[in-house]
Amino acid sequence: MAPGNQTRVTEFILVGVSDHPDLQTPLFFVFLVIYGLTVAGNLGIITLSSVDSRLQIPMYFFLWHLAVINLGNSTVIAPKMLVNFLVSKKTISYCGCAAQLGGFLVLIVAEIFMLAAMAYDRYVAICNPLLYMVVVSPQICLLLMSLTYLCSLTTALTVSSCVFSVSYCSSNVINHFSCDNFPLLALSCSDTYIPETAVFTFSGTNLFFSMIIVLISYFNIALAILRILSSEGRQKAFSTCASHIMAVTVFYGTLLFMYLQPRTNHSLDTDKMASVFYTLVIPMLNPLIYILRNKAVKDALKRFLISHASCSN
Repeated sequence: MAPGNQTRVTEFILVGVSDHPDLQTPLFFVFLVIYGLTVAGNLGIITLSSVDSRLQIPMYFFLWHLAVINLGNSTVIAPKMLVNFLVSKKTISYCGCAAQLGGFLVLIVAEIFMLAAMAYDRYVAICNPLLYMVVVSPQICLLLMSLTYLCSLTTALTVSSCVFSVSYCSSNVINHFSCDNFPLLALSCSDTYIPETAVFTFSGTNLFFSMIIVLISYFNIALAILRILSSEGRQKAFSTCASHIMAVTVFYGTLLFMYLQPRTNHSLDTDKMASVFYTLVIPMLNPLIYILRNKAVKDALKRFLISHASCSN
């Protein structure tokens, strides 16, 4: 197309999870339930971590932030997605699309490093329990959180700026339910080498460093658990990490599948399903994992329910 005939895009059309009309209403209710459970579960974790004095330790400080991130990540995507199931014109403005991509990137990168910080926390708790409150002090926790959010903001600003620095003209139909990197770049009518390089560089670097922290932490945890003589002690140490291991495995596995395959092998439909998983399903699963697999959280929930039941009576 000649440059003079190109019309700059001012809004995008989101295809959604499916473009079949008969599926719109059933999918609306499915994702409404998922989002409702996400909000309830993460607000529950946030509330319990805030009001229960027995959860005022670094492990639950990180869990509080993970719940905030999960709630934010889902909220950046789900409301617009739910509305689009019910309307015929599934549009999002150019600026709204940029804001959604930026918000999503901030939160997804923050989750990557939050899980790494939680792995380090578990490493210190199991391998150096006597020094736990010194090594993972409030100052260290705040430093780790500051670095996490700094990295996520830097990544989001750089990548979203690169993605929206290219020209979008003629086609504005995004084969996705939200504004994501690859579906957007597939629409560009200009060279996408720089933004694609930025996406792969930041994704690869963030995943590499966070996974190195997780793997080193759990390697040392495994060695420490093997040195424990009693089976009861090994079981207690393992149960301390079980919920985090499950969360890490599901989250990193999905992201590795999504971002580190060669660009030529990308299928937007496959990526769409993976995106559903890490933007909507994982934020719903994390609170369930930590409530069902973590005894301290389960006990805190019981105390919270009992105290409120007694107050109402």
